[in-house]
Amino acid sequence: MEIDIVTSPANVLRSQPELTIRGLVLGAVITLFFTAANVYLGLKVGLTFATSIPAAVISMALLRFFKNAGILENNIVQTVASAAGALASVIFVVPGLVMVGWWHGFPFWQTFALCASGGVLGVILSIPLRRALVTGSDLPYPEGVAAAEVLRVGSESLEGAAENAAGLRVIVMGSIASMGFAILAATRLAASEASIWFRLGGTAATTGLWGSLSFALLGAGHLVGLSVGMAMFAGLIIAFGIATPLLTFLESTPGTATDAALGVWSHEVRFIGAGVIGAAALWTLGKLALPIWQGLKSAAASSRARKLSDELLPIEERDMPLLYVGLILVAVCIPILFLLWQFAGDGPLAAYRLPLMAIGLVYVLVVGAFVSAVCGYMAGLIGSSNSPVSGVAILAIIGAALLLAIGIKPLVGPEATGHLVAFALFVTSIVIASAVIANDNLQDLKTGQLVGATPWRQQVALIVGVVAGAVMVPPILYLLNKAYGFAPLPGMPGPTPAAPLPAPQATLISTLAKGVMGEGLDWNLIGTGAVIGLVLVAFDGWLGKRGWLRLPPLAVGIGIYLPMSATLPVVIGAIIGYFYDRRMPTEVAQRFGVLLASGFIVGESLFGVLLAGVIVATDNANPFAVIGEGHEGAGMIVGTLAVIGLLWGLYRWTARLAARI
Repeated sequence: MEIDIVTSPANVLRSQPELTIRGLVLGAVITLFFTAANVYLGLKVGLTFATSIPAAVISMALLRFFKNAGILENNIVQTVASAAGALASVIFVVPGLVMVGWWHGFPFWQTFALCASGGVLGVILSIPLRRALVTGSDLPYPEGVAAAEVLRVGSESLEGAAENAAGLRVIVMGSIASMGFAILAATRLAASEASIWFRLGGTAATTGLWGSLSFALLGAGHLVGLSVGMAMFAGLIIAFGIATPLLTFLESTPGTATDAALGVWSHEVRFIGAGVIGAAALWTLGKLALPIWQGLKSAAASSRARKLSDELLPIEERDMPLLYVGLILVAVCIPILFLLWQFAGDGPLAAYRLPLMAIGLVYVLVVGAFVSAVCGYMAGLIGSSNSPVSGVAILAIIGAALLLAIGIKPLVGPEATGHLVAFALFVTSIVIASAVIANDNLQDLKTGQLVGATPWRQQVALIVGVVAGAVMVPPILYLLNKAYGFAPLPGMPGPTPAAPLPAPQATLISTLAKGVMGEGLDWNLIGTGAVIGLVLVAFDGWLGKRGWLRLPPLAVGIGIYLPMSATLPVVIGAIIGYFYDRRMPTEVAQRFGVLLASGFIVGESLFGVLLAGVIVATDNANPFAVIGEGHEGAGMIVGTLAVIGLLWGLYRWTARLAARI
């Protein structure tokens, strides 16, 4: 039986364009929106969202107007966009340099080089892991499989094309609605927050309710799901239902109910949350240590077996050539060395810049290789969005700070402590840029494997995505810092902005760096939180054994650590998403729900960045306000009713649209 080599499915697929200029450009353009959205959301609530599926839907909806576009080119577009969106997670560490008073802004070239070199390092270090953890393992890769399914459905049928066009409408409508409400809130005709604080029974015990009227946070809740949402709700109960009332009662905290509750929470309760986060993150990493080791060992064995055979690798198994990998690795080390040399030389550690540069580079390469393997495995096991990268960041900052505290601090005076803290944060920033890209890249490569993509072409697209994201991150950080700012850590120089962005991970990691250096960290509160965290770990395990809804301890810690204004809308969004999925159980409807939630995040986040630009340009904190102070009560009513009405209408419209596909 003869096989027509022209029309066989494999050859038809290979004849499609894959790594194209238009695909790279479209991916970079999509990056502008998703990177901005992830930076803003991450600084506001400590969460980022996976961009692969929305990017794939947008790509397929736009490229369908080109006759020769196909699934492989759409896969390249989502690869570029998801890599750039993932790089936004460097905001988990980088703002700490402002919080500790070392940077007063975000210098473009230093921030760009930090993001680009760390991100490209993550791509390079994850290349040897592809066969080990993607093709040579049975890890589920939930987000990679879901993105591949979206690409397949959208590329193989007329119904898929119609679904993509409708999906793009859902994203756009969600973005318009969330941006529209954000504009309304900026005029002050509607409030952006609703809150009420009160004393309990005439005692000093204080608590309250406090939530942002934020479509971005509601959308984030839909995406994280009911389990994480309920875990954050448990954190709210611990923070504002138990700890804050108890401490305000025991300490007879003076002042108004608002000042008393927020003062105790910000100076005491959130450090308990930091302890919960630290214990939960380290426990999660420890629990994964054995399967990670066994998985890597097994995958390495199968990789060696494949190398010993004379089998010619099919095109779907061809990675970037080893020579190019080595050359790019050397090329990446050069800017890293320069960055470390420059950073170490700009302050009281200048006399030790050579050993600091050497220690920093070795630490980045060794720890970077370790975290790439760990994060890659965790992404395959539980997904990129659920992967506890914050645990990796905690380990990385503690390791870097301990090295400097032991090796350098005894040689310098106390005036150099601030520089040591900043240097530890700078080194950790490069490591985390590598970690978050490795965390995302293997998910993309799994998508590529399932749709028949060429690995080396995807790896080139990943590098392009990293560079595109690295171009976007510094100006967004600059604008957000200039307009809203970050609160300095206790004892650090600089004024506290009126409404600073919380940046929860950066605050925690900077606090840990200071604590390791012996600078003002309340280890008693953190220790209390760690004990609570271990209790929560045991409780979560008990729930799992009974088959009940899990309460991830890391999410509980975030619920304690973040302000209620940021977490309560996430909880509400998770509940809304759960009931929407229950009522609309079809895959199309649930996928449209994800796209609507993504649109909520993109619209509000983009307006937040644009508003920051206007604030900086006009030097006016409220450039769109049309009424003054004194109408907060009416604004809360208008804002609450507007959010409820828009949510009801948009979810109803989305469900009807999905039913017609």
